[in-house]
Parts: sequence; structure tokens; C-alpha cells
Amino acid sequence: MFADQAKIYIRSGKGGDGHVSFRRELYVPAGGPDGGDGGRGGDLIFEVDPGLNTLNEFRHIRKFCAQDGEPGGKKRCHGKDGSDLVVKVPAGTIVKEANTGQVITDMSYENTREVILKGGRGGKGNQHYATPTMQVPKYAQPGKPAMELDVILELKTIADVGLVGFPNVGKSTFLSRVTNARPKIANYHFTTLNPNLGVVDLDGTNGFVIADIPGLIEGASEGVGLGHQFLKHIERTRVMIHMVDAASTEGRDPIGDIRVINEELRAYSEEVASRPQVIAANKIDCFYGDDQETVVTLLKEEFEPQGIRVFPISAVTGKGISELLYYVNDMLAQIKEDKVVFEREYMIQEPDFQNEPFSVWKEEDGTYKIEGPRVERMLGYTNLDTEKGFQFFQKFLKENGMLEELEKLGVEDGDTVVMYGWSFEYYR
Repeated sequence: MFADQAKIYIRSGKGGDGHVSFRRELYVPAGGPDGGDGGRGGDLIFEVDPGLNTLNEFRHIRKFCAQDGEPGGKKRCHGKDGSDLVVKVPAGTIVKEANTGQVITDMSYENTREVILKGGRGGKGNQHYATPTMQVPKYAQPGKPAMELDVILELKTIADVGLVGFPNVGKSTFLSRVTNARPKIANYHFTTLNPNLGVVDLDGTNGFVIADIPGLIEGASEGVGLGHQFLKHIERTRVMIHMVDAASTEGRDPIGDIRVINEELRAYSEEVASRPQVIAANKIDCFYGDDQETVVTLLKEEFEPQGIRVFPISAVTGKGISELLYYVNDMLAQIKEDKVVFEREYMIQEPDFQNEPFSVWKEEDGTYKIEGPRVERMLGYTNLDTEKGFQFFQKFLKENGMLEELEKLGVEDGDTVVMYGWSFEYYR
């Protein structure tokens, strides 16, 4: 099963916490603090793997987490840094933020490796907090939290030429003849269930990359058939080869088919529909008598005045294919290579803990409570048993507006304030 879209969860590594410890050696009665720093958390990185052309790898693995940094140790030992996690994706993968659908990055062309989520910085050990007035700091800095995100991966194939047309007109046979691709070929509709890529090698030229875009039928732009799933793969192509069954082996009208597909391309994107194209009138080996000349003449009269060349070919015998390919190569040489890159729309911001919410309320028993992630984290690294630690605690409450909220609720001297198991008497 081909996969060109996947939703996954990604997370960088958390920074390791700083350590609280003191030097304890014989004959060294006051060795001082020696808590080491925590290690850095690992980065979450996306990298293009040339060997991949689908997102099948993400059908079974949906969670990708870099390694956390290890906490610091005693004797000033630095915690080990967490390992980066490199997520391999095929070229042409767009990474979007899942909730907004905005583009985070486009892993195409020169952008082959990008750090998406930075790992958290390690916290400082208590050795950094010793001062002349605080020689025994009993607190250390916690590691910086990890960054996490739900993202959508969407693959938009990178190819110079897109091969479009109704099912069963011979696109896969053509691709297998002109490139090294080996698509599945059979005489029934939708044999091709994924965009196949191949490299066309032409003597005296650099050649080009061609992609077979399957599933285009009437209504494809509205999700009918498989078209809606695969139309996105034509967005990066510069030229389109529009293939039709000129012999009408299934009773279809080749002129009508071309009009229908072009309308579907226009409904999907005016910009895509306006790109240069040529018509490959396939299956001329199936004609009898003068029918070939009649059909090809009708096609040329209809489309060549619009600047669209018509080439009668046989994907089975190879007749007319060389002339078509050299013409397409000349078209590519004249068209400026305007790489289609999807611009960044979503900026990943590091967590701003100054804006984290907190709650202050009065219980029925007359006590006041303060809760919130910032409060809990502050209590985790502040030693309230020391004078300096308690001063820091008071300053924290004031600067973050918590004392103001208590006063709005009518707190008075002597009232009890509770925070995560700690109780204090309030005094102005």
C-alpha cells in the first residue's frame, strides 16, 4: 500500500536536571557544593533519504522521541547529553503542524536536513549557586522541558515531467519503456496505485525525471476515484505529457478525455493547468487502415492551435517515442527551472513559561490555594528552608501577580496559603 500522508507525534529530549550534592571527604569538613549540570536533551531532526519514495514507514510507527539528557551527578559530574533522533523522509516531504495545517518545512531540493525541535538545555548544578552569603545552596536548576508537536507529513513528488491521463491508456507501459522504472502493468483500471518515478536517459542530453500520476478521472479534483489523493504529486512538475488512447480501444473519445483531464487540473489549480504540455496519442499499433491518420489529424486540429503538440506513439512497439522525448527535453531546456518550494508558515516557539497559567482561589475552610505548572516547578527547585530560598519564593509570588490575586480575594494577615502540600501564613 502506497502512503503519501501520515500523522505522527514528535518530541525533542528534555534537559537533565542539575544535581544537589556536597563534597564529603575525610579532613574536608566544609567541602562546598559539587552538584553537576544536567545533560542536553537530543534534537529531533528530519533528513531526506534518497532511497525512500513513500511514507509507508510511518504507517506503523507514529511516535518519534529524542533521548532525554541525564541528570548531573555528585563530584561535579556532568550528565550525559541525550542522543539526537533523525527521522528519515523521502525528498518532497512537507511537514505541517497538525492542528493548523500550516507548513513547518519543505524537505525538498537543497533542504535535506533540518532540526525541527531543539532539545532542552541541561539544568545547572548547585555548584553554580554558591555565594559568599549562601555557601550551602540546597537547590539546583531543573532541565529545560522537551518540545513536542503533532505533525502531518505530506509527500509531493519531485519530477520534471508529469505523465497524466485516464486509467488504462498505457502510461505505465510508456514509463517502463523510457525509464528504469518497473511499474505494475495489467489490462484493467487503476493498476497503478502510486506515483511511479523514473529517469529518462537521452543521448547527448542530461535527461529528466518523469512521474506517472495515476487515478485521474472525471471528478478527480473533487475526490472521485484516486485523483484527489494523487493530484498533489503534479505540483512540482514543469511539463506534462498528456497521454490518450488514440485508438479508442475502450470506446472512449480521446479529444473528450483530454478536455476532461484538463478541466480537472484547472479545478485543482489554475497554475498547474497552465503549465506546458504535449499530447502522446498512444496505441497507434491498434489502428487499421487510414484510421490512425484521421484520429491524429483531428487531435492536431483541435489542440495544436492552442500550442500543444501532438505525437502519435506506441508504448508497446516504441514507435514515435524518441521524437516525443527529445521534444520534451527541449521544452525543459527552454523553461526556467522555478523550483516549487512551500514556504514556512508555522514558527515553532520554545515554551514561554512566563505565560503559563496559574489559579488562585479561596476554599470553604478559609484557606487560599495557588496552583499551576510554574508554581509546581518553582517549588521543585527552591529550598524554602533557607532564608535566601524563601526570599526568592516571595519575590516569585510578587513578580508573577500571585500576591495581587490573593489580595483581590480578601486575604488577610495570618491567613493560610497552600501550594502543593506546602502551607504558609500570609503577612504583608
